[in-house]
Amino acid sequence: MTAQTSEPPAAHHSNTDTAVLSLHGVSRVIEGRSLLTEINWQVTPSQRWVVLGANGSGKTTLVRIATMWDHPSAGVVELLGQRLGRTDVRQLRSRVGFTGAAIAALLRPSLTAIEVVMTAKHAALAPWWHHYDEDDKTAACAALQRVGCADRSQQRFGTLSSGEQQRVLLARALSIEPGLVVLDEPNAGLDLAGREQLIATLSQLALDLNTPPLVLVTHHTDEIPDGFSHVLMLRDGAVLAAGPMTEIMTSENLSACFGLELTLERRHGRWNARAVNR
Repeated sequence: MTAQTSEPPAAHHSNTDTAVLSLHGVSRVIEGRSLLTEINWQVTPSQRWVVLGANGSGKTTLVRIATMWDHPSAGVVELLGQRLGRTDVRQLRSRVGFTGAAIAALLRPSLTAIEVVMTAKHAALAPWWHHYDEDDKTAACAALQRVGCADRSQQRFGTLSSGEQQRVLLARALSIEPGLVVLDEPNAGLDLAGREQLIATLSQLALDLNTPPLVLVTHHTDEIPDGFSHVLMLRDGAVLAAGPMTEIMTSENLSACFGLELTLERRHGRWNARAVNR
């Protein structure tokens, strides 16, 4: 295994590093089927987390509960200092930058990139029902600049490449100055160029101390950007392992996570896994 090419922002572990997200004993059962079991997880401001697991392991269920779009069957969820069941979730959601491949399908292709970004202010999918001023446009332009899409601000969303669409959605998530950013499989459906451009953008954000805490959901190790500090591995709805990337990302843990004997190595800041051939 080769040395890491760059280091994530320094992680602080003192009692003063208040968690922006806490799940305690969280379970989710639907029609007798257990989707999540006794999940305990905390995200603090300095951390960049990857949620890793096979299809059906509970990743999307976990992040929907963590962002208060779904309720657990049991357990406690606290987000940005507010507890689920004791807060107005509609207002709280507006403080979380959330994006993923599925969101692109909900947006009208006729919207310009800057309009897509501005809709985040009111957690809307179109700009028709709200007022936006010059300050909103300035913030949207700055967010597009941050993800390398400033020159696409007036282009219609439907004419952008899939990779550009995901970077515009990332700008949308960042534009509200969120307390937490959650990315649910943003690389799904991207071609090689689009994927690599998005991963490079995410790596730059992860290494930037001004970026809010990040949670990236994926089932591919090679989609983990350099600079992410922690990983939570899910297997059949339960936490298999969680903690600093350098401790948890091992061949043994990854093999248990995916139910296949795998070998894992890191090169140039990226994780590569392959099946063990016997």
